Amino acid sequence: MDIRFVSADEAVSHISSHSHIHLSSVASVPHCLIRALCRRADRGEVTDLHFHHFHSEGPAPYSAPEYEGIFFDQGFFIGPNVRANVNAGYADYLPVHLGETPRLYRSGAIKLEAALVNISLPDENGMVSLGTSVDCSPAAIECARIVIGVVNPNVPYSYGESIPLSEFDYLVQDDESLVTAHFAEPTELEVQIGKNCASLIDDGDCLQMGIGALPNALASQLAGHKDLGLHTEMFADGLLRLIKSGVINGRRKKIDTGKVVSSFLLGSQDVYSFIDHNPEVNMRSIEYANDPWVISRNPHMKAINSAVEVDLTGQICADSIGMRIFSGTGGQLDFVRGANMSEGGKCITAFASRTLKGQGKIVPQLHPGAGVVTPRSDAHWIVTEFGCVDLYGRSLQERAKLLTSIAHPDDREALDRAAYERFGPHYHNFSI
Repeated sequence: MDIRFVSADEAVSHISSHSHIHLSSVASVPHCLIRALCRRADRGEVTDLHFHHFHSEGPAPYSAPEYEGIFFDQGFFIGPNVRANVNAGYADYLPVHLGETPRLYRSGAIKLEAALVNISLPDENGMVSLGTSVDCSPAAIECARIVIGVVNPNVPYSYGESIPLSEFDYLVQDDESLVTAHFAEPTELEVQIGKNCASLIDDGDCLQMGIGALPNALASQLAGHKDLGLHTEMFADGLLRLIKSGVINGRRKKIDTGKVVSSFLLGSQDVYSFIDHNPEVNMRSIEYANDPWVISRNPHMKAINSAVEVDLTGQICADSIGMRIFSGTGGQLDFVRGANMSEGGKCITAFASRTLKGQGKIVPQLHPGAGVVTPRSDAHWIVTEFGCVDLYGRSLQERAKLLTSIAHPDDREALDRAAYERFGPHYHNFSI
């Protein structure tokens, strides 16, 4: 197939000042195009560029202080590479449920000038894949005035979404490796939380969980389960082991039967190689993967997410530490509501009872400025290393007693006293 490539510098030369730009995200950021935009900025050729993306890995000059007034990052989810600059005001966070991000582009709420995405080598029909990061890129490609694809042999060809080469205005060659991530083996505390979560999961359930030490700890406790399904926003090596061992096979899923559904990945090269030309994995747009109605169509959906802190009424903060933005809304509420609507489903929020600095994560009230990602009316199962409690159908006073029971033992007296002060002397007059 005859493909005409241009240099990264030529491709980005067509982007005008005052433009909004979409980047493919997570492990598959088109870094060669970002560097080319930096060169334009250094020559004074462009200004006031706004960047939109999910959590991104690798260098993030689009958020850096030295490009203040030239680049302005407005990510849909905040990763470690931009966190400090966001909280210093050099970059910003755009609150949105990740499942709704395609609508931002299609509705014109964000008027996209350019979409910059990493893509696989084309197949024999001239179709390419978005590989490890489909996210909201299909909508960006549909809506942007200029679409630039970086053809990279390290991007696996994943099934689920494919894009014809004719959709791209400019193609650039690059062979930069995708960013990989390796997560530490779970600690004894994390293993205990994983065991508590695993007690809520039955054979045949369909799972959603994220990445990191805690999801890996849970995955390690599911090796004896059978016929699990996976419909998730993202996955990494812990779940890959369960897929390869046959524990996750999707046989009992009612939709996408026998297939893993995800929207983006971050893990080792083994994860990326596994999805390459693998018909058992569907990498889908985030509007499908995170649609609560789609999620709910699989019975016994178990959505496992984390929290920064939870107050005694069940309000779950997962995006900030007080006023300091830490991550984002993400897809937590998408999956909470999808699991709650699923026949036999459960939404589970799992976390250590204390931070590494010894501060309690079950608190009388959220810290000032903290964001409520999951409202108390949606919160069901809460899990720490000290047990599991179900808040569904429980009043505020009942919730306070239940949550205190799984808080760190050294925090329980203070929590009990705070609940007494909040609810009055009748708080101690009933049992749960």
